Amino acid sequence: MVVVVVVAAAIEVTTAPVAVVVDSRVVVVVEVVVVVAVVAVAVVVVVVVVVVVVVVVVVVIVAVVA
Repeated sequence: MVVVVVVAAAIEVTTAPVAVVVDSRVVVVVEVVVVVAVVAVAVVVVVVVVVVVVVVVVVVIVAVVA
């Protein structure tokens, strides 16, 4: 979740100058889309890590029992 906050902050910094030129609503929409995408990727990464950990634990348990 720290990564998400850092990325969101980076987006704010990089889009702030653009907001002056472009309609602020467009910038907000872009920010929301990017943040949602980042959160989605973060969730996928977390799920993959959890699955890998579970698989490793199961393999270790099976190896010990066998």
